[in-house]
Amino acid sequence: MGTWRTFDVHSAVAEANARAVVDAALDSGVRVFDSSPMYGEAERVLADALGTRRSDALVATKVWTTSVADGLRQVQKALHRFGGRLDLYQIHNLVNWRGHLPELERIRDTGAIAAIGATHYSPSAFGELTQVMTSGRITAIQIPYNPLEREVERIVLPLASDLGLGVVVMRPFGEGHLLRTPPPASALGPLSAFGVRTWAQALLKWSLSDPRCHVVIPATSHPERMRENAEAGRPPWFGPDERRYVTSQFQR
Repeated sequence: MGTWRTFDVHSAVAEANARAVVDAALDSGVRVFDSSPMYGEAERVLADALGTRRSDALVATKVWTTSVADGLRQVQKALHRFGGRLDLYQIHNLVNWRGHLPELERIRDTGAIAAIGATHYSPSAFGELTQVMTSGRITAIQIPYNPLEREVERIVLPLASDLGLGVVVMRPFGEGHLLRTPPPASALGPLSAFGVRTWAQALLKWSLSDPRCHVVIPATSHPERMRENAEAGRPPWFGPDERRYVTSQFQR
């Protein structure tokens, strides 16, 4: 589950809603929660929402600053919020990755970080991302992937598969663009055998049906949508024909 925008909230009512979303996620079998200091209040709100259920979650967050010293402060703040351990620490958008990697490795070696990753949203940075991937110093990447954003299929996903890296998929809905005017509900018929009832589920299953992808992190502020999203994380998976069909419905 992602927290960009949806968990950058300040009121007691909005924070109570965030707790309801997290509870719905955990109760539905969701385990990965992704955040970043770039997302305003999201890290704090996520930590508070997890509360006593922190041990049920795998928390991924990020370091996001050009300064190594500021990065260390971000890490220490996040560790304090999430009970002294982070499951995946990512270098957000590759910002000063050469400076942050040694520090993240040092903290990982203490046991406070389980794994290190790197993220980027722009195809223009995928060449640099492959440099980090082949360094042998990270174990996961986070990239955008949906029927209309498929640049990662050229080099990034094949390389991740070859290297055995975990792949976290961001922007499964194209930042909401793909669902603003979705295909007609009647076109979901060929996907019903896969448990798909909505186009949001179809898009999530489209990403997860690529065996090179391991986690997808849609964000929502609605508990019922969270439960709906979680249903897409279960087999059966799409085959090539179903993935082509979903793609065709969004290429209009």
